[in-house]
Amino acid sequence: MSGPETLLEIQERDTAIDRLRHRHETLESRVACQKAAAVADDLAQRRAAVAARRDEIVQVVQRLDDEATLVKDHAAGVESKLYSGEITSPRELQALQADLDQLRRQQRGIEDRELEAMELREAVDTERDAVDKQLAEAQAELDRLSRILADDESAIDAELEGERSARDRLASGIDASLLELYERCRARARGIGAARLVGSTCQGCRLTIPATEVDRIKKSPADAIAHCDNCGAILVA
Repeated sequence: MSGPETLLEIQERDTAIDRLRHRHETLESRVACQKAAAVADDLAQRRAAVAARRDEIVQVVQRLDDEATLVKDHAAGVESKLYSGEITSPRELQALQADLDQLRRQQRGIEDRELEAMELREAVDTERDAVDKQLAEAQAELDRLSRILADDESAIDAELEGERSARDRLASGIDASLLELYERCRARARGIGAARLVGSTCQGCRLTIPATEVDRIKKSPADAIAHCDNCGAILVA
């Protein structure tokens, strides 16, 4: 097989390789996997936000519990003093009773707020559990799709390996300078480095070449290199 004819074979392999690479990047399983990953990521962020809210509420509950304990201890001290018998002045006893009543009201107010915070924590716990379940399901779906994607990629990789091996065998049989020229043409012509000339049409760009140029190409020596005036690909008549 001549050098130009071999270039057409190499072009077929390169076109197949490009097609396989495109398939590799646009696999339906890849798209599905990306969507599943986005869902899992959104849920993970939501889970983190819920956890942060819960931590804040836990801190509020602890602070209110500490405050309630302090007020309760203070009230217990005032109550102990009130009923110790050490104070006999009616005015002082009345003042202590007023302090005790105020401390008890303060304690109840703090405990009510603590109860509200605890109820809010329970609601957040319920939300967290729901998100955990959704996240686990999303992660399981992502894992399933990832396995499918890996299988699809493996199948394409095997095809790519076969095409590359065939291309390498063909490339080893032609002149290095011709192959280099082909590669340059291919880079400029969006993947088409060599194309068959059928009649007056370049099969690379599907455009018509002037009849005079076609006649010149067909009368040229077999080893002469001709290019398509439209796409620049090496033409093989």
